[in-house]
Amino acid sequence: MERNIYIMKLMIASDIHGSAHYCRKMTEAYRREQADRLLLLGDILYHGPRNDLPENYDPKEVIALLNPLKNELLCVRGNCDTEVDQMVLDFPILADYCLLELDGQTLFATHGHHWNPQTPPPLKEGDILLNGHTHVPAHENMGTYTYMNPGSVSIPKENSARGYMLYDKKFLWKDLDGAVLNI
Repeated sequence: MERNIYIMKLMIASDIHGSAHYCRKMTEAYRREQADRLLLLGDILYHGPRNDLPENYDPKEVIALLNPLKNELLCVRGNCDTEVDQMVLDFPILADYCLLELDGQTLFATHGHHWNPQTPPPLKEGDILLNGHTHVPAHENMGTYTYMNPGSVSIPKENSARGYMLYDKKFLWKDLDGAVLNI
């Protein structure tokens, strides 16, 4: 018996922090990539007390950009996301993590303020820990698992680009204009 396996094309982004300008660029990239789903790793509306205001800080516009995509979004809660945010967003954002199966590998997606390389969740060999939070893209072999981070859409740190990750049979890091980054 032949078995067809559907490989999902997945775009992964994190740390919008209420920037309508960069959220718009992210949703344009999502459409351009023709991904099946957009996985957001938290910190959607609020910029947080430690960050400067991102360009075009407008959480209401971010809501208007994301709510129409509600059936295409997967989200986890960031340290800046609250129940008040959930009241205005039409898609669930308060889960601490999401488990996805991609090509036989388990992807543990979380924001990163609880589960991260310093405090990893229970993972088996070959799993992938995926989080945002640091605003720095990463792809590191941690011995038994792989750690990946898409960086930040709006407030990148350590001279990194504003960007996202794309999974289409392999992982790629891209800036918001679609150029492939070497991570």
